[in-house]
Amino acid sequence: MHVHICKYMHMHVDDYYSTSKVAKLAGIHKDTLLRWLRNGLIPEPSRDRHGWRSFSYSELNNILNFTQSSASSQNPLFVSENSFGYINNLKSIDWDFFGAKTSYLTHGIHPYPAKFIPQIPNALIQELSSVGETVGDIFCGSGTTLVEALSLKRNAIGIDANPLACLISKAKTVLLSDSDTTTLSNLCLKAKNSFEELSLSRQGTLFNQTMYKSSAWRPDSNNLNFWFTPSVIEELAECLSWCNEITSENAKSLALTAFSSIIVAVSKQDSDTRYVRREKFIEIGDVFKKFYKSLENCIRASLSFSELTESRFSCNIYNSNLLDPPDIDTLDLIVCSPPYPNAFSYHLYHRTRMLWLQMNQIDFKSVEIGSHRKYSSKSSKAASIDTFKLEFSSIFKWVKSHLKYDGFACFVIGDSIIRGEVFKNASILSALANSFGFKEVASIERSIQNTKKSFNPSIGNIKNETILILQNSGRQI
Repeated sequence: MHVHICKYMHMHVDDYYSTSKVAKLAGIHKDTLLRWLRNGLIPEPSRDRHGWRSFSYSELNNILNFTQSSASSQNPLFVSENSFGYINNLKSIDWDFFGAKTSYLTHGIHPYPAKFIPQIPNALIQELSSVGETVGDIFCGSGTTLVEALSLKRNAIGIDANPLACLISKAKTVLLSDSDTTTLSNLCLKAKNSFEELSLSRQGTLFNQTMYKSSAWRPDSNNLNFWFTPSVIEELAECLSWCNEITSENAKSLALTAFSSIIVAVSKQDSDTRYVRREKFIEIGDVFKKFYKSLENCIRASLSFSELTESRFSCNIYNSNLLDPPDIDTLDLIVCSPPYPNAFSYHLYHRTRMLWLQMNQIDFKSVEIGSHRKYSSKSSKAASIDTFKLEFSSIFKWVKSHLKYDGFACFVIGDSIIRGEVFKNASILSALANSFGFKEVASIERSIQNTKKSFNPSIGNIKNETILILQNSGRQI
């Protein structure tokens, strides 16, 4: 290994190197190095004062050693994009990804229950598409596929009926300008100063302090005091007013996402996956503290994402019900994790967030696919597995006309339990898709880590899911 180092006699043990420099010295593409970091194959280096990766001399040495060893290995994570054996390559991957880091780039800036891990779309996108093509996620949720597509030099299109999902997806995929970063950093400082001032004074209300806007907007809801203490309401209203004053749409989306990320934590809602009320004893100033810390994390993550992503690749996000879908450009690949029937109710668990962000929770509730509330209803109009099949018949008809000939549509989905009966959702989707001219080319089982998805045990403690890969055969229906 020292043979490689000796070629660069100007290098010293006290030197530090950028990501691009390390990739150049190792003789690999920068994207390859970043992928190794994301997959935990090499440890993350420290960051400089700007948030950029800064590799030490010894870390560079380790990477050069790893480059040599990986070049002669058959690691399935590094399969060729042009390989004709794509199915065998995909089947050879360990899809469980136990222990892999999942919160890199912007993936961890906002909680979002039941999202799939980024290693799944990353591997599918690398194997089933090419640089410059367009990857779509028709149930984009918090934007996991979109982030991976952009980081892999693809264009991205996301669709979701949940307006909160679209806000988070936008925030995760924006490229911040220098002025955006300055605006958000100033907002961080403002929130931090407010927290420190309140910590010193420990006054029981903000209304007596002229620096705060007691008239700042807050939701007009009878449930507001049920879910939030008076001081939390005041501080949330103040933070929200600051976010809404931002004129840059990119910076504003990131600020609002940071704001949204703390709402459940400072409310009396138990958690993102339990819609029950409990006391949390939030102290005065805690909202400001959580907000500035969340915003700091968002800025840091967004800068890391910007380091990897090129502005020439676009991302378009549509807040749309897929049963009344938008008119979009042709997709080269679809990678998504559709809702499991009877598994989760996003309209319910995100209710307090949507309340503060002035999003129409009632409208979203009426069109949410797979909602537990819809499937568990006792009325004669309760949803059934036939509801799911009918909805996806309409969806596959639309996908057929928007996915290129021979293009792949990948669905990551588990089973459902409806009124005590187990339904194999992957098999259901495969059969429906076949009737619309798709052919199943692979069905791969994977185990879900206990910490990665949260479902109500009474409706199915889901431990496994299927990666279903379909191909648009072009056959007319």
